[in-house]
Amino acid sequence: MTSTTTLTAALPAGHRERLMHVAREVSFPIGTRLFEEGRRADRFWILRTGTVTLDMHVPGRRSALIETLGHGELVGWSWHFPPHVWQLGAEATSPVRAWEFDAEAVRSMCADDPEFGRAIAVWVGQVTAHRLHSTRMRLLDLYAPYGSGSRF
Repeated sequence: MTSTTTLTAALPAGHRERLMHVAREVSFPIGTRLFEEGRRADRFWILRTGTVTLDMHVPGRRSALIETLGHGELVGWSWHFPPHVWQLGAEATSPVRAWEFDAEAVRSMCADDPEFGRAIAVWVGQVTAHRLHSTRMRLLDLYAPYGSGSRF
C-alpha cells in the first residue's frame, strides 16, 4: 500500500490523536479471521505489528488473495459506508497486534466534527480506491487471458 494511505501519512497529527483516544489494543494469533465478506462491519483496525491478508470469495474456487497489509495500515473500510457490510474477508497471516476502533463511535465523532469527518472520509476513500485497484489487478492476473497488463 502506498504511504499516503497509512494513518501517519493520511491524517494530520491532531486528528490522529483524536482518533487514537478511542483505540483499544488487541492481538490475534496467526490464522484468526478478523472478518468475513458479507457480514456486519462494526469495527476496524490499524496494524501495529504482523500481517493481515485481504481475500475475496470466488464461487467454485478458493478465495482470491487481494492484498497483504502491514504496519500502520487500515484493516477494514466497509464500516465507513452504508450498509456497513464487509466487502472482503481478512485473516491474520502472522501474529498481529493492532489498535481496534468501534465503528459507530468513530462515525459519531465524524458527524460531530465536520473537519475531522472529512479527514477520515478522505483517508478511508484513499484506502478504498487503492484496495479496489488492487482487487481489479489481482482478479485480472488470475482470470483474464493476458493478465492485468498493468503498466504500474
